Amino acid sequence: MSSARLKHIGLLIKDLREERGLSQSAFARKLRTSQSAIARIENGEQNLSTATLSKISAALNRDIIKISDRSLSVRIEGGKKLRGTVITRTSKNGAVALLCASLLNRGKTVLLHMPRIEEVHRVIEVLQSIGVSVCWVGNNVEIVVPGRLSLKNMNGESAERTRSVILLLAPLLAWSNKFILPHPGGCRLGERTVRPHLFALEKFGARIKTRSGDYVVTHRKLKAAEIVLYESGDTATESAILAAAQIPRQSVIKYASANYQVQELCFFLQKLGVEIEGVGTTTLIMRGVSRIECEVHYTLSEDPIESMFFIAAAILTQSRIRINRCPIDFLEIELLKLEKMGFKYAILKRYAASNGHTNLADILTFPSRLRALPEKIEAKPYPGLNIDNLPFFAVIATQAKGTTLIHDWVYENRTVYYKELDKLRAETLLADPHRIYITGPTALKAAEVVSPPALRPAAIILIAMLAAEGVSTLRNIYSINRGYEGVIERLNALGAKIKILRSL
Repeated sequence: MSSARLKHIGLLIKDLREERGLSQSAFARKLRTSQSAIARIENGEQNLSTATLSKISAALNRDIIKISDRSLSVRIEGGKKLRGTVITRTSKNGAVALLCASLLNRGKTVLLHMPRIEEVHRVIEVLQSIGVSVCWVGNNVEIVVPGRLSLKNMNGESAERTRSVILLLAPLLAWSNKFILPHPGGCRLGERTVRPHLFALEKFGARIKTRSGDYVVTHRKLKAAEIVLYESGDTATESAILAAAQIPRQSVIKYASANYQVQELCFFLQKLGVEIEGVGTTTLIMRGVSRIECEVHYTLSEDPIESMFFIAAAILTQSRIRINRCPIDFLEIELLKLEKMGFKYAILKRYAASNGHTNLADILTFPSRLRALPEKIEAKPYPGLNIDNLPFFAVIATQAKGTTLIHDWVYENRTVYYKELDKLRAETLLADPHRIYITGPTALKAAEVVSPPALRPAAIILIAMLAAEGVSTLRNIYSINRGYEGVIERLNALGAKIKILRSL
């Protein structure tokens, strides 16, 4: 196991120990070892066997192997009905944006209900490597930024394993006139251009040189601007917002995304004193603050993509389950299309999220017979069908009578991953890298599949396996752990039969 991986596991163990109120000596007694051994483990200086990790998992009541192992696999006994209630957790995309935005605050930032997922761990590792204090307190994260950042010490391995690192470009402009940032990693979905980020930041006065493995960023002084985004992307909009938030004059961002994570970032920055008009629209008028120094507590909002995951799981398994705390404003078009396909559901209750802005609802699903829509299904910028929800329609289409055309125009490679459903006996026809025809209904059969190296395509394979007759194996589910917290345990709590295959 690499030293960087040992350090990551050590930090995770330390966070979990502190979350449970255990001192190193008390934890050592539970494990029947010495305090110095615990210190070595938490510092990443101790090799760890599977047996040792199992003991630590039992002592902390948390599966360290599951969280840490990139090669984790699961075995799924399909065909089980789901029942019960599941609660939508907070958003991955909102969480990583706010972690990056916390660099703008020289006071203490507390982000409440932070999801414990791999993508969050990677961003936290990057922040800690440059000197930021990030501590877990229960399910919350406390962030204190020092007077100076050590940008040369940035953890390149963690940075290169997350797409979210691109969101550090704008906040770091507040800390240095020159810095280097590695190219982002994350899901492999073809050519995911970062040029819209660069074009936006250049309008605010940054100069960015792209090299083979990194970006060299320089600037003298940021300036207010009226910009038109090169494309209405979520993270490109967030980069522009994070730059404008530092400038104490009026800036205008046109062709902005109005998606849930963008709104979340705006709500957070407003608590920091940044003036923003037009939240939820495609034009944002902003007046930033030259120096932000305050103590702020912000509660993250729920993830509409996770709600959609459980809706799709209910549809594939013909189950009646209750999904609570669904961000309903960001699921309306998805639910309408599903309703026209024959999906039966009820909205039981509507209420406000803890952030005071997001509208939530509890949804009850019913077993349904589906039919294919005559129109193609494609994603569009909000308020259209969310690009991250589009893959769920691919697996849902396997159970709809007729042929469905899925048009995934944003990414070159993602539609190709939908072909992995064929291994479970789905009937698909790939027209080109962006379009796939799926004919149903199909009685899915068990298979062994290596998880696609992308979050949403991997998630739909897991959902298909829940419905497939027999015992399936899904290997290397790191992609799923990037975006869904405790998803295996939560599915099992609903009646699924999923076994974690422990190996390092």
